[in-house]
Amino acid sequence: MFQGAEAASFLSGLGIGLSLIVAIGAQNAFVLKQGLLRQHVFAVCLFCAASDAALIAAGVAGAGAIARNAPWFLSAMRWGGAAFLIWYGFRSARAAWRGGEALRAEGAVAPTLAATLGTIAALTWLNPHVWLDTVVLLGSVSALQPDRLAFALGAMSGSFLFFFSLGYGARLLAPLFVRPLAWRILDAGVALVMWTIAATLIVGG
Repeated sequence: MFQGAEAASFLSGLGIGLSLIVAIGAQNAFVLKQGLLRQHVFAVCLFCAASDAALIAAGVAGAGAIARNAPWFLSAMRWGGAAFLIWYGFRSARAAWRGGEALRAEGAVAPTLAATLGTIAALTWLNPHVWLDTVVLLGSVSALQPDRLAFALGAMSGSFLFFFSLGYGARLLAPLFVRPLAWRILDAGVALVMWTIAATLIVGG
């Protein structure tokens, strides 16, 4: 059990980690939809949380300095992420326009686990916002903590708590999504989120 400075650092990491991750984004929108469809939920949640944990560990270990001092790296992530988000947004917009593609989890043909993990991997690792929040920001904040390890564990715990709550908590909304219109609205919302983030990456360069 953490005590004193360790507990303070752990809670600081948990709070800051959650505050950064709860904002609606491309990754969260995908996890929400997988939770509603009940397709590969555990694998998707675990992948997101484990990816966050790896990036947080890298940031606390000092990789944030590398990211800050290598503009080409974040630039590559920015353009690659923007291209992928535009493409994925188009897919979601097309699904919203057509309707009827995934009205019920039991009536839809689920993508393979490999395809699903490939999509969430791109949404996670090609998003420079993820790198900035985890590696750069949390890495920098950790340097101010009395116990960097406890801070990192707190931030990692926040990621696991959030993603598994989002993925499995989405089932509470399942009764709403038996309606075709609800799925079309969700797909339209996902497309809007993807394109908005892509636009901020392109314009904010």
